[in-house]
This record gives sequence, structure tokens and C-alpha cells, in this order.
Amino acid sequence: MTAFHLLPSLRARKIIRALEKAGFVQDRQKGSHVVMRHPTKKCQTVVPIHSGEEIHKSLLMDIIKQAELSIQEFLNLL
Repeated sequence: MTAFHLLPSLRARKIIRALEKAGFVQDRQKGSHVVMRHPTKKCQTVVPIHSGEEIHKSLLMDIIKQAELSIQEFLNLL
């Protein structure tokens, strides 16, 4: 059973702040996409930034998985 329903609707900037709290740094940005990488885990994820729009929950799940975080760990970072 997934905790998909526990995920709130979030904008990109809030997701980026949560990833930064988890130790991720902004590696680069190309257009409306920010690449976040973790210096010790050697993992990375891409966060799309579209002004005023919230990230769809399925994409948020992908970001959390790529960041090697659990849903609860991510929620604690918010």
C-alpha cells in the first residue's frame, strides 16, 4: 500500500527547499528545470519549475524515489 494520498499539492520551490534540507544542492538549471544532486548519496533528481503551478503527485513521487527518500522522510522535511 502506498502513501500516495498523504502527499500534499506542492509548488516546485517548496520541493526544492525540502530537498536542500535533505542535503541536496542545485547542480544546474536549464530553462524551467532544476537538477538537484546529493553530494554523498550520488543521486540526483530534476524538479520542473512552472510559475504558479503545483507539481502533480505522480511526478512528486518520482522525485522522492530518485532522491532516495521515503514519503515520510520527505514530509518531515516540509
